[in-house]
Amino acid sequence: MINWRTAAGGPVVTYGLIGLCCLAFLVSPVSGFNPGYGTGDALLAAQSAYFERWGVIPSELIQGSPHPLLTPLTALFVHGNWLHLLGNMLYLFVFGAMAEERMGRVQFTLFYLVVGYLALVAYAAVNAASDHTLVGASGAISGVLGAFLYLFPRARVTSLFPFLLFLPLRFPAWIVLIFWFVLQWLAARSAGPGPGVAYLAHVVGFGTGLLYASARYWRTDRMKGKSAATEGERQP
Repeated sequence: MINWRTAAGGPVVTYGLIGLCCLAFLVSPVSGFNPGYGTGDALLAAQSAYFERWGVIPSELIQGSPHPLLTPLTALFVHGNWLHLLGNMLYLFVFGAMAEERMGRVQFTLFYLVVGYLALVAYAAVNAASDHTLVGASGAISGVLGAFLYLFPRARVTSLFPFLLFLPLRFPAWIVLIFWFVLQWLAARSAGPGPGVAYLAHVVGFGTGLLYASARYWRTDRMKGKSAATEGERQP
């Protein structure tokens, strides 16, 4: 985790995006909290219909009809299960606030939506024959990670690595994010068009975010030195 300072009101957009994703999940048939969707086969049918309505189906998106063209936006607020939701929201919470502060609220909102849209469209274009539904904010959040890498490469990040016995260790952001990107790249190279994690969307989102930040902010001074302390050492 990292800490940050923000303008008055805090990271409103970051918190708003987290809130919208959580609300969309809680009222959906996926959360299991809405008894109106029934149980058993009725619930499974409701979940399938929910994903098909709001998620990206590559084969339909590539056809270019009006409704599918909107689904890369709606899919950003749809998640497949609790783990999918909580994992994405954790990354957005950790890295979104500082990126929002640097970009500004309006620019950060547009950045998030456009990068997320492009990441899902890129995945659909590569897997144009696929009928499997694609949902989640991972592409947009990957874009935030890419921008963060350029803007705050030396920010201290507390990370848990399985091969290090899940010990909380502090690393510069550039180490953590490059390591994360390499894992996504390797996974994308071996992934097929079937069900599973859309690693290609992660790679495209990260690359797009990094390119945007480098093009937009290359004339300005990047944050140098220790941009932020580990959470717990300094409160916002």
